Amino acid sequence: MTEEEFDAFYATAFPRLTGQLYAFTGDHGEAQDVVQEAFVRAWDRRRDFLAEGAPEAWIRTVAMRLAVSRWRRARRWLELVRRDPPPEHAPGPDPERAVLVEALRRIPEAQRMAVVLHHLCDLSVEEVASETGAPVGTVKARLSRGRAALARELGPGKGAKEDGRVR
Repeated sequence: MTEEEFDAFYATAFPRLTGQLYAFTGDHGEAQDVVQEAFVRAWDRRRDFLAEGAPEAWIRTVAMRLAVSRWRRARRWLELVRRDPPPEHAPGPDPERAVLVEALRRIPEAQRMAVVLHHLCDLSVEEVASETGAPVGTVKARLSRGRAALARELGPGKGAKEDGRVR
């Protein structure tokens, strides 16, 4: 099956197969997902599809197996959750961390990325430059400006400690 033939097959078979899988799963989005995944798997086999004689049946079989597999995974997950329910009370975020995260949100994105990668992810200036695609000098400037912006955001009365360190 050529790419053009496969595209035509997809255009005619997808709605029909989605309807069939919708009847099977009871969830239209799930039906679309498993039919799409079956077509993705068929793409690599498209040259042999006409020789097999029943490409739509193959897609339907794969889609139904995917749906059953997803249903089984969901059922196992639900059984695990019921057996070990989440704690009734989960502690909230550390207040100091929440203040820092909020302050980080208020500084420019490039500065925030440099500060987070360098100070929270412990990357060197060179590693930050490599990861962001910025020159080392630019990273140093972003770090300097980012620290100054954070100092303003977390200044006295705004979440900084008395000695000026960021919490």
